[in-house]
Amino acid sequence: MSIPNLITLGRILLVPILVWAIISGEMRLAFLLFLIAGISDAVDGFLAKRFGMATELGAYLDPLADKVLIVSIYVALGITGALPAWAVILVVSRDIMIVGAVLLSWLVDHPVAMKPLPVSKLNTATQIVFATLKLASLALGFNAEPLLTILMALVVVTTLLSIAFYLRGWMHHMNSAEVES
Repeated sequence: MSIPNLITLGRILLVPILVWAIISGEMRLAFLLFLIAGISDAVDGFLAKRFGMATELGAYLDPLADKVLIVSIYVALGITGALPAWAVILVVSRDIMIVGAVLLSWLVDHPVAMKPLPVSKLNTATQIVFATLKLASLALGFNAEPLLTILMALVVVTTLLSIAFYLRGWMHHMNSAEVES
């Protein structure tokens, strides 16, 4: 087990504590834990690349940790009423759709290679920036409007675009299986 993978596992183990902090109204602690998670993500990536510690496990574990963190924060903020339910459902549904499509392609013996699309990277970035600002505003007690509204709109647009592009690519891949058969 490499050091970057241990750091990533630590980030995953931090998620339940972060969710508890949000749901318990401990927003300063939640914001601090989120910052620690973000820093740990940068550190494990730096170590893996700079010192040749990248592993196949890490290639799967790191994006999984990112998704677990983001989805959990959105769900927790939705539970507390800090985010509208529709926004939480949209963000979570996107990830469920992607995972479901990958699993279905494996089940029909036509696995699809999952490569992050540029719009998906933009979507993840907007989700993180929005979550950071939302947690910061709740933790430090400042009004971040209208920036939060603009960022939420960007999260919605990039989420919908990401769903559309992944769905188009998956449908093309799955239809090519019928042609090859």
